[in-house]
Amino acid sequence: METKRILVVDDEEILRMLIMDTLEFEGYAVEEAEDGKEGFERIANESYDLIILDYMMPHLTGMEVLEKIQPLQLEVPIIMLTAKAQQQDRDMAYQFGAKYFMPKPFSPSELVALVNEILNG
Repeated sequence: METKRILVVDDEEILRMLIMDTLEFEGYAVEEAEDGKEGFERIANESYDLIILDYMMPHLTGMEVLEKIQPLQLEVPIIMLTAKAQQQDRDMAYQFGAKYFMPKPFSPSELVALVNEILNG
């Protein structure tokens, strides 16, 4: 079975490391981008099974990344990870193509459960 590739796009290094370590422990191949601009470039040029995308980041916000990748018509599930958990933020994220929404702070085990559900049914 091929290892599933996940991209974590978040400007908080400690949080990125926590997510990466947690998901690598589960057997996923995890890559990182430290801001929206780098995240968009990776998404546009690489192939991933799942993207975990922070909302508030420098250069491009998570919402701007979603907007920029819409024309690419990627069939990749996206988890929006954010402290901005108001209903209007959720609605906008879904409108721009995020399939899942996880408010910060979150439990690593909840994230693992969601990732496993998305990637392994």
